[in-house]
Amino acid sequence: MTISPPTPNSTNADPTAELQAAVAGLVTRPGEPGSERAIPFNVAVPVDPCAIVFAESGADVAATLRIAGRHGLTVGVQSTGHGALPIDNSTILVHTAGLGGLDIDVEARTARVGAGVRWQQVIDAAAPHGLAALAGSAPGVGVIGFLTGGGIGPLVRTVGLSSDHVRSFELVTGQGEILLVSPENHAELFWGLRGGKSTLGIVTSVEIDLLPISEIYGGAIYFDGTDAPAVLRAWREWSVDLPEHATTSIAFLQLPPLPAVPPPLAGKLTFAVRYASLADHAEAEALIAPIRAIAEPLIDIVGPMPYAAIGAIHADPVDPMPVHENSTLLGELSDEAVEALVALAGPNSQSPQVVVEVRLLGGAMSRPAEQRGAFCHRGAAYNLTTIGVLAPPIAEHVAPHAAAIMDSVAPWSVGQLPNFSPGSDPARLARCYDEDTLAWLSALADQHDPAGVLRVGQVVRAITPA
Repeated sequence: MTISPPTPNSTNADPTAELQAAVAGLVTRPGEPGSERAIPFNVAVPVDPCAIVFAESGADVAATLRIAGRHGLTVGVQSTGHGALPIDNSTILVHTAGLGGLDIDVEARTARVGAGVRWQQVIDAAAPHGLAALAGSAPGVGVIGFLTGGGIGPLVRTVGLSSDHVRSFELVTGQGEILLVSPENHAELFWGLRGGKSTLGIVTSVEIDLLPISEIYGGAIYFDGTDAPAVLRAWREWSVDLPEHATTSIAFLQLPPLPAVPPPLAGKLTFAVRYASLADHAEAEALIAPIRAIAEPLIDIVGPMPYAAIGAIHADPVDPMPVHENSTLLGELSDEAVEALVALAGPNSQSPQVVVEVRLLGGAMSRPAEQRGAFCHRGAAYNLTTIGVLAPPIAEHVAPHAAAIMDSVAPWSVGQLPNFSPGSDPARLARCYDEDTLAWLSALADQHDPAGVLRVGQVVRAITPA
């Protein structure tokens, strides 16, 4: 089965004046005042739309989609700029950072969250009530994009995908209709929004469950790069039978010598073991003890921590930069795969990657959710990700080296996650889903967006048999 790439229509008509008359938010063009707010987090991604709409409501989004349809243009969406994809002047960019509503219902243990809200905002609002919002490893990203891709967080083995805890969406379809989508209303769209990214429309708000979690036992242990081979091999053996109360990952790190980077980690190869557990502290501490004993850590910050500080486990960067990302899911982490990673990312490898990360999956993630969704590959055992900075003198080496890493583990590759290594390449999209899911997502997109207004970016459309 193949996926035809998006083929947006184009027109010479300028929609700016019509947009300015129809929406309450700012409408601008690239280079004009205010447009700098649309620079993506990955500054290597070219974003050059014909117009930018800084939406202030779902009505603004709906009006933009209807106007785009009349002008033969496509519409892309961006909030924080994470996971950005190229946009050219045949597309209007809807920027949703202004949709900042956030309402916590303590009694119901839910949060109603606008499309412009970041996870850390929800975490901080819920924490005083002893409640937790199930964010990913980087709480600075937007809530909506993370959830529509499924959502793999630091507790995924214990609580499952973050999208499994969604109650409803407010969705604007390609035809400019505003729909409340839930298991009871438009159930087929509720299925597709949890994993289908932006295929079925633009989500303007979401209602999510909050879990009664106020504290975890977690953090990261950092080792010198020379210890990476021994720690990786031991971690692989240790993690095979890890109980569900714990989630873990490892990463080869080559962090630059910047003020924000702790001196023991700066300017050299290091190796991190990340860990998060919801067991009582004594049990969680005993479980991580074998990893601590492998080698002398450079830094050990694993211990009791408030859930609100969960971003410290991965300590992902918070500043925009030009990066290249690649990823794959693995069915297993074999001896051969471990040795390949050591050879390509370990000591003496000359790796140009800033991060080469392996996350252990399984546990609660592997079981079907109460409500089915479009997320596939629940049975994957690991996720491998590479991130390299596209800066001299290594920029030209980053992508080929990342490809070499992916080739080295190809025998164990079983697909990709929608939220990792974002892209619109049809072959990549096909690896995110099984054939039935691809067919259903495409059919739903055609039904709710027959003019193809949303046929841009990370969307599944126009599937035909191979």
